[in-house]
Amino acid sequence: MLRKAKTLIIVVLAVTFAWVIPTWAQPSKNQVAQEWWHWGHDAGGARHSPLDQINTKNVSRLTRAWTYRTGELDLIKRYARGRLPGFQSTPLVVQGTLYISTPSSRVIALDATTGREKWHFDPQKGSGDKRRFFSHRGVAYWQGQGDKPGPDRRILCGTVNAELICLDATSGVPCPDFGEKGRLDLRKDFSDQWDDQSYVVTSPPTVVKDLVIVGALVPEAPGKGPSGDVRAFNVRTGREVWRFHSVPRPGEFGHDTWAPDSWKDRTGANVWSIMSVDQERGLVFLPTGSAAYDFYGADRAGDNLFANSVVALRAETGERVWHYQLVHHDIWDYDLPAQPLLATIDKEGKKVDVVVQVTKMGLVFVLDRETGEPVFPVEERKVPPSPVPGEAASPTQPIPVKPPPLSRNTALQREDITDVTPESRERCMAIFEQVVHHGGVYMPAGLELTLSFPGTLGGATWSGASFDPAIGFLFVNVNEIGRIGLLEPAGENFPLDYRRNSPWGPYARFWDEDELPCQKPPWGTLNAVDLSTGELVWQVPLGSILKLEEKGITGTGTPNLGGSITTAGGLVFIGGANDRKLRAFDARTGQVLWSGELDGSGHATPVTYLGQDGRQYVVIAAGGGGYFSQDKVSDEVVAFALPAE
Repeated sequence: MLRKAKTLIIVVLAVTFAWVIPTWAQPSKNQVAQEWWHWGHDAGGARHSPLDQINTKNVSRLTRAWTYRTGELDLIKRYARGRLPGFQSTPLVVQGTLYISTPSSRVIALDATTGREKWHFDPQKGSGDKRRFFSHRGVAYWQGQGDKPGPDRRILCGTVNAELICLDATSGVPCPDFGEKGRLDLRKDFSDQWDDQSYVVTSPPTVVKDLVIVGALVPEAPGKGPSGDVRAFNVRTGREVWRFHSVPRPGEFGHDTWAPDSWKDRTGANVWSIMSVDQERGLVFLPTGSAAYDFYGADRAGDNLFANSVVALRAETGERVWHYQLVHHDIWDYDLPAQPLLATIDKEGKKVDVVVQVTKMGLVFVLDRETGEPVFPVEERKVPPSPVPGEAASPTQPIPVKPPPLSRNTALQREDITDVTPESRERCMAIFEQVVHHGGVYMPAGLELTLSFPGTLGGATWSGASFDPAIGFLFVNVNEIGRIGLLEPAGENFPLDYRRNSPWGPYARFWDEDELPCQKPPWGTLNAVDLSTGELVWQVPLGSILKLEEKGITGTGTPNLGGSITTAGGLVFIGGANDRKLRAFDARTGQVLWSGELDGSGHATPVTYLGQDGRQYVVIAAGGGGYFSQDKVSDEVVAFALPAE
């Protein structure tokens, strides 16, 4: 009898530990690789998955596996004002749970295999018609070993209301020991005097050991406002650990790149996009934005460090290790929009660890990760001066010799005007005839109507890039949309002498009334660059305009937002295009091998992971909205997989 009892106890303990161990044991590197634990899959943002269950031979068989609707669409239609926000979130998948955020900063946890909701958290619960919306790109995950059974697992999320939220990853309940009951007011003791100006966290924070590092979206005008400083907080308590002054103070490196006193209360030079981490070196890489005001810098003469720069910081202390400025004294709104991508490339027979920064200018900078020095030559080339009184544009700008520009960066000629339809050509010619000055990437807006390429939506955007280490290719989707405008006297309600404007508004784009770009297509492309040589391998149109397809006009490409991922199956998955499709390309050739229909355009980056049923899934937020897709807006999260056998 005693022996049977002991046997029963052993069996019970065995069953108990079989269930307990998966909840607290540290996962293997293979398990992490098979899911999607970081915004860019790995902390360095390469967005490459080692999964190959779905590959070039069977991807044509992909079917929709499940669909989840966030319930946000009704809220957006009821309370959002103006353009409806884009659903731009990239999910995380950790230990079988998928975490995604919405335009009103709600966080939702789903079963990654079935799409069933586990929990949701709404930081604006009860706000009613005061609910705010903004495109939101995701959350961060942290896991540590505490003194209780099982790790402390947390989801960190910034909000449209300038809060940093910390949630229990299992339950969605706010962490009671973080900030004030799980919330940290990012304005408090930081930008209190600028309460009338925007301070919004739209991108996921970055986690390094026990630190959560946060930037924010700050005003582009006027020049004075909330600081763009980057801050690190203790992930357990919310206590500030360090702060990096993105506009250097007196005595700090780079302060001399600002005209006297122009640094004071300067807004901009912020990190609104996603940071990257080299975990072995303990470095965090910042892609910084423009100094405000974005289009006229008479009150901030100088190169304006650390605006428009890749900045490498010591992650534990916030100390600057190196920086590389990609635009001097920005007057084009060429903020760095994308996560710096960390990769290892073959360069003349040697392995080189690099940081790759794609830009709105369509230029690709490849920098040595240790030093920040360019891996391919970069030349300081003369650029046009500004004709606007008071403006002192930089006489030169850095231009990489390799890789080549991925989007148009030269002046448009009359013969380049679109001819996709007679109606579009007529409208575009009418606009073109009003232009006085034509130019390329660094043509400043003058006192008369100026047309230049690329525009404020790129080139590349926050969509960023992905990298396949097996073949050494970088994949970048870009836009081909010019900008059109001028600088005019600002008037009494603006603190500077000049302000950007046009007959079509301050951020006018060179497109017709139907938002068809005015130059000949393609209007959006997907590009493959061999990072070992710096050469363009292939370039293909990304997407088709649905109303033109109905007339038999295909292959135009479309304006796009939303990035790519690569897999060991030889595939590049990307939505992005304004045509409600998710596509799979052959990574080596650029051939489209499959496309899946979506309810709204996938202006987000997809993810792929291995479900608990052993199937590989590809998931994307497909909501449309934002700059390009106001005609069809949704709130669906869609999963594709091969048919179950």
